[in-house]
Amino acid sequence: MPISLTCHPIWAKICPPSGNFFIYVETNVFETLTGRLNQLFDQLRKRGKLSEADVDAAMREVRLALLEADVHYSVVKDFVARVRARAVGAEVSKALNPGQQVIKIVNDELVATLGDPAPLNLSGVKPYLVLLVGLQGSGKTTAAGKLARQLRSRGERVLLVAGDPYRPAAVEQLRILGGQLDAPVFYEAEVAPPELVKRAYEKAQNGGYSVVIVDTAGRSQLDETLMGELQAIVRNVPPVETLLVVDAMIGQEALHVAEGFRDAVPLTGLIMTKMDGDARGGAAISIRTVTGVPIKFLGTGEKLDALEVYNPERLASRILGMGDMLGLIEKAEAVFDEQQVRKQTERLSKGEFSLEDMAEMMRSSKKMGPISQMMDMLPGGMGQAARSVPPEEIDRQFKRTEAIINSMTLQERRTPDILNARRRRRIAAGSGTQVQDVNRLIKQYREIQKVMKMLQKTGGRGLSRMFG
Repeated sequence: MPISLTCHPIWAKICPPSGNFFIYVETNVFETLTGRLNQLFDQLRKRGKLSEADVDAAMREVRLALLEADVHYSVVKDFVARVRARAVGAEVSKALNPGQQVIKIVNDELVATLGDPAPLNLSGVKPYLVLLVGLQGSGKTTAAGKLARQLRSRGERVLLVAGDPYRPAAVEQLRILGGQLDAPVFYEAEVAPPELVKRAYEKAQNGGYSVVIVDTAGRSQLDETLMGELQAIVRNVPPVETLLVVDAMIGQEALHVAEGFRDAVPLTGLIMTKMDGDARGGAAISIRTVTGVPIKFLGTGEKLDALEVYNPERLASRILGMGDMLGLIEKAEAVFDEQQVRKQTERLSKGEFSLEDMAEMMRSSKKMGPISQMMDMLPGGMGQAARSVPPEEIDRQFKRTEAIINSMTLQERRTPDILNARRRRRIAAGSGTQVQDVNRLIKQYREIQKVMKMLQKTGGRGLSRMFG
């Protein structure tokens, strides 16, 4: 089911709902689970008092939702037992709002199940060797590039190592990623991976690098040859981190993969990739409990900036449909220019809002990533809206809007009141759109302008938080 909005999706939170603009929100691994739990929570909130029978009925729904999400049965059993024990006690019976108290208990226990955050261990003598292991197709090479980007942003000098000589495409892919990051990639043909890693480490020592990230070979299954090779690498150069890259979309098979690698080499952490996919996602909830290996990073897309440091509280909040505003703020801080935001806020606080400002906001918001991911981080029902329009349509809408604004003169962008019928026909022809598209954009702009004028009456309070 689409969300119907007149104004552009970037400002969906502040625009009055009217018209027929449809927003598509991409599926994520917890979509079904989030929907099921939110239906249950809505029922609990409506109840003034909760009996033990009400709690039992709620726990049956929670158990079913988790099992359908592919959470391991033993984890589900322990989780439901802990929630029920707290939900039928004085903690809930004496609460002013028992339903909300149960929701809080579910959140607390989900955070406990997801495990404590475990930051990347970069301690000891430099350079630090970080070994990435996993099955073929799990996303190791891309994860190596993402991790390199993140560490470089912290000031580390990173050397990437192409430790997969069996798949030429992997070496070339890592070289391309290294070129995008301006990070060197070490590779020597016809050298066995254990010796290759040793030589790379020596080069890092002599070259003043602080971190060495090794992209090891993957296999279509757990085999002795692969494991023996990894064990030889670890014997040659002991890593400070051995991170298993796991595809979140393979469900409970991820648990078996993690156990297989853990038995062969001492794993220190996990990187869960494709967390923006359409799988049931239960492995991410149960993998820490079943394997004892902490999750350290979540891959949320294909781009190099789509790697999040694992935070169980934020992940629990998103699973339960409460959004992740801190994560959204961090995304904004990473892409928005502070001086530019300050100038824009000053203009908005004075009630000055033009189509030029609208276009600039669109360009800045696009840098934060897919609209779908941003909407998923907002609290409330927006993030759980049904999907019907493909993401390509949103991209087309962005491009169409930008084309229309770019076809205007500077005067027209700054003073849209002068846009008569003749000017609108010219703009439509120049942007390759219809006059109706231009009219629709002007209507959207008028509605946003009304909101800005209302906010101006408050002296601009809250504008900095809204747009910065």
